[in-house]
Amino acid sequence: MKVLIVGGGGREHAIAASLKKSSKVEKLYCAPGNAGISEIAECVPIGPMEFDALVSFAKEKEIDLTVVGMDDPLVGGIVDKFEEAGIRVFGPRKNAAILEGSKAFSKELMKKYSIPTAGYETFDSAEAAREYIAGLTEYPVVLKADGLALGKGVLICENREQALAGISQIMEEKKFGDAGNRLVVEEFLRGREVSVLSFVDGRTIRTMTSAQDHKRALDGDRGLNTGGMGTFSPSPFYTKEVDEFCQKNIFQPTVDAMRSEGREFKGVIFFGLMLTDKGPRVLEYNARFGDPEAQVVLPRLETDLVDVMNACIDGTLDRLPLQFADNAAVCVVLASGGYPEHYEKGRVIEGLSAFEGKNDIFCFHAGTKKDESGRVVTNGGRVLGVTALGATLKEARAAAYEATKLVSFDGMMMRHDIGRAIDEA
Repeated sequence: MKVLIVGGGGREHAIAASLKKSSKVEKLYCAPGNAGISEIAECVPIGPMEFDALVSFAKEKEIDLTVVGMDDPLVGGIVDKFEEAGIRVFGPRKNAAILEGSKAFSKELMKKYSIPTAGYETFDSAEAAREYIAGLTEYPVVLKADGLALGKGVLICENREQALAGISQIMEEKKFGDAGNRLVVEEFLRGREVSVLSFVDGRTIRTMTSAQDHKRALDGDRGLNTGGMGTFSPSPFYTKEVDEFCQKNIFQPTVDAMRSEGREFKGVIFFGLMLTDKGPRVLEYNARFGDPEAQVVLPRLETDLVDVMNACIDGTLDRLPLQFADNAAVCVVLASGGYPEHYEKGRVIEGLSAFEGKNDIFCFHAGTKKDESGRVVTNGGRVLGVTALGATLKEARAAAYEATKLVSFDGMMMRHDIGRAIDEA
């Protein structure tokens, strides 16, 4: 098979590495890719939102399967474009990707189908949102930009002043662009956060192994929200009892609800959960692999990823057993100094060759490129995802942090407490 991956981050590098293991894959392309992906796939300079150019490329190269990694093209309708051109593609259509594309839609879906989530209100004007905030007595409260915001469109406000300022930032100052045209004001939930990724074929859902992300930029969950500073898998807090509850009350009901709404979902649904003292609640849905969750989940997948994706497309997922290794993985993100606000690009990265030929440590590239001299340099806020496997979470964590010492670049920053919650399990 010839396979095309759309995207260029750490998630797409993890997808590429997993697809590369398949005996069915003869040639791998990635648009636009990055320096790390270029080592295992042919990167082509086409942007993820250039749908017509991507379709033309897929036709020219006789691509057998296109895998869309990113949220923007999915929400923008790339799958519909490929299907109209008769090209096999993995991911939800536009009318299903709205599950991530609009937080207001997803909250209304959960309310309609009694899927447990936080209480909320949705607003189309800053004035109406301010009036609502004026009547609140319980804090913190959560403000969410309705649309896509690179995983950063969420503000946790400790008091009324912060909430009013947040409304202005999102809806009037457009801190997150058009994503803030609508606003969801949500009840603040307390508990353990857990991510569960799943494969879906429209009717059947097969959950992957659990994971836990670390969104804040700094140790101790301080600092600004980011796209994710590290993650571990599996979560020791995602017990058999929690899984049974979620399968019955959250996972399958979400798939059934989307089908009932005429929005059949095929692809990956990411469930962001909060394990509260009243039971699991849905924090958010994503319509694709998480980043950096993919970097710890996919290295543990034993089933051929090509087979799984084909089963999702064909509606035959119920016939395919999904197997994960009985081990653990931890990913530590190495970021550019100043991320997620202001940071410099073009810093030379040293030590990448130390990961070559290893099967228990990986260096997934997120924001990298090759300069005119062929050197790998930084090209984003999140630069690398250093991932390690281990028999236990503690072993994997120790190995991941040890592996971060193999690479370096000027201004490199990371959190030093990824997976600390493991010690409390």
